[in-house]
Amino acid sequence: MAGLGACGLTRAALIILLLPGNPPTVPSNLSCIMNLTTNSLTCQWDPGPDTHLPTNFTLKSFKSRGDCQTQEDSILDCVPENGQSYCSIPRKHLLLYQNMVIWVQAENALGTRQSTQLCLDPMDVVKLEPPTLWTLDPSSQASPPHPGCLWLGWEPWKPSVFMNQECELRHQPQRGGASWVQVAPLPSSAYQYELCGFPPATVYTLQMRCIRSPLPGHWSSWSPSLELRTTEQAPVIRLDTWWRQRQLDSRTVGIQLFWKPTPLEEGSGQIQGYLLSWRPPGGLGPAVPLCNTTELSCTFNLPTGAQEVTLMAYNTAGTSHPTPVVFLENEGPPLTGLHVRAPDAHSLWVGWKPPSPRPQGYVIEWGLGPPSPSNSSKTWRMEHNGSATGTLLQENIRPFQLYEITVAPLYKGTVGPSQHTYAYSKEMGPPRAPELLLKHIGKTWAQLEWVPRPPELGKSPFTHYTIFWTNSQDQSFSTILNASSHGFVLHDLEPASLYHVHLMATSQAGATNSTGLTLMTLTPGELELYIFLGLFGFLALLLCLCGTTWFCCSHSRKNPLWPSIPDPAHSSLGSWMPSIMAEETFQLPSLQDPGIPPITNITVLEEKKLGSWEYRDNSETCGLPTLVQTYVLQRDPTVASAQPQPQSGTSDQVLYGQVLGSPTSPGPGQHYIRCDSTQPLLGGLTPSPKSYENLWFQASPLETSVPLPPSQEDDCVFGPLLDFPLLQGLRVHGMEGLGTF
Repeated sequence: MAGLGACGLTRAALIILLLPGNPPTVPSNLSCIMNLTTNSLTCQWDPGPDTHLPTNFTLKSFKSRGDCQTQEDSILDCVPENGQSYCSIPRKHLLLYQNMVIWVQAENALGTRQSTQLCLDPMDVVKLEPPTLWTLDPSSQASPPHPGCLWLGWEPWKPSVFMNQECELRHQPQRGGASWVQVAPLPSSAYQYELCGFPPATVYTLQMRCIRSPLPGHWSSWSPSLELRTTEQAPVIRLDTWWRQRQLDSRTVGIQLFWKPTPLEEGSGQIQGYLLSWRPPGGLGPAVPLCNTTELSCTFNLPTGAQEVTLMAYNTAGTSHPTPVVFLENEGPPLTGLHVRAPDAHSLWVGWKPPSPRPQGYVIEWGLGPPSPSNSSKTWRMEHNGSATGTLLQENIRPFQLYEITVAPLYKGTVGPSQHTYAYSKEMGPPRAPELLLKHIGKTWAQLEWVPRPPELGKSPFTHYTIFWTNSQDQSFSTILNASSHGFVLHDLEPASLYHVHLMATSQAGATNSTGLTLMTLTPGELELYIFLGLFGFLALLLCLCGTTWFCCSHSRKNPLWPSIPDPAHSSLGSWMPSIMAEETFQLPSLQDPGIPPITNITVLEEKKLGSWEYRDNSETCGLPTLVQTYVLQRDPTVASAQPQPQSGTSDQVLYGQVLGSPTSPGPGQHYIRCDSTQPLLGGLTPSPKSYENLWFQASPLETSVPLPPSQEDDCVFGPLLDFPLLQGLRVHGMEGLGTF
């Protein structure tokens, strides 16, 4: 255990030795002041940098004689409180008017240091308390006070009354931020003083301090401040006047007089009021006071014909020189070219062209224009330079206000007519930009338009427009247009894309934005699709109309829908006659007339899908189909055919035949007629008419039947076909293929 204790102590010692710290530095700047208020000698010093160790300071001293080389009685050490770098030695330990040696000792665990020794007499380091200042009344003096002077008195600190002192005075104007001005030491024999050479009616701040004289010592602190005002001076000013007058009745004139003081000297006295008076014509009687006011205007009534009043400014020091005000006649040439512009929001430049002859000056008056009341306060000023062409108005000018400016020229003994105009100190921008509208839109473009706003009084006109548009990817684009534009086309847009557009209108007073516009471009091909569908519909309708017209008008397309029954009376066969009868008049012959032309040959060329025709084993018809037999007249023309009439149930195409020339004609086979009808020849028609229904079937008693000689080229020879006179003389050919029916 003993070993462990020894080890613990060793470690503690090592820890103590390793603690950081520095030896104390030598104290410096030791100084002492003898305070007569506390009757103690107070000394202070600079301890130097921190040593990071507990350091003790001690103020040491001893009494000495001569040059402080010998030490006599020691003085009790003075130990300051912790953290303080000063210490006071009480009066009871001091010997006045005897030298003493004083120094400071600093000590810590790493060493001891001492300051330089200070040899002094406590009475040589006395610091007095500051004196007390007060104001003197200059009216109590025998002579009147001079303008621009300060009167003050002081009293020294009572404990130092027995000492000889000298004092210093300093002053500073209360306004203007000027620096202190120090006055030479004042004599201590007199406790009052007069300072002159200051501007009249100016407030100053004064302070004083004192020191022992001629013995050494310290200056006292500056005394508390004293504020004094320099004596007044009668106003030295020029009064510029302006008036308005109106006739109240035949004996009284109402006048409103305005004036404005202009100091003629830098030290002109402060004006406390104005006195306006009127003296009756001829100087009879005292002056009649009209106004005694501190304002810059006065309203009063005068008898008709009164033309002059007197205006004066006054203060406690006196009055200014009287200023006569003569109500001049409103005559003389007016000025021309009155114009106003606003350099900024708080000023107006008024310009004009001087009239001829040149006036002596001008009166400029301005105030709020309509809709302000007419009796609202107005500001005015006088321009004394008759050659001036303008002036800058900066008083009572507010931005965005309409002002009425009036300018009148002043001539010698008269006033010219006034001219007025209106102007804004600063125009405001319109509250909003024009509304943006979409006129047309395409796949890659959009046409925008807007209606420019009409100009408004007091509103700055637009100087240009800026269009901003942003796509769905937050990419922004813009373009600038002049103020005369009222539309724009956005190009190079993406099809089927969303865009946000807004318009910004800019004027000299600023910029303002319109409401936003959102648009979407058209989908690719949508417009073309509309055009294609429209054209396709139009072409389809046109084709339908053309097809219907062709279908209805074409004869070849009628038969599939309804039968086409030939009309012999209107057919080409109705006008056809054999060549041998071309020069003869056609007469109905008798059935047995030998002069009947021979029958021509009828050749069947082609037939398709012939129906089940009925045949009879008759040598006279030679096995011809019933359809053909129906129209072949038998040997006895007077006997009606007893064969039943077949019903044709087919509409297939049949090419009926080729008409050959008559054998008796000079050139056989020279005449051809071809029928392309798709209907069977007289298929499905009723039988031939009865003998009593057709003249051709009636037999003539004078005519006899003459058989026709057979032809080697025909299979069968028919008698005259009296049922169809136009078929007279025809002969059927091509019967070879019908033998199997």
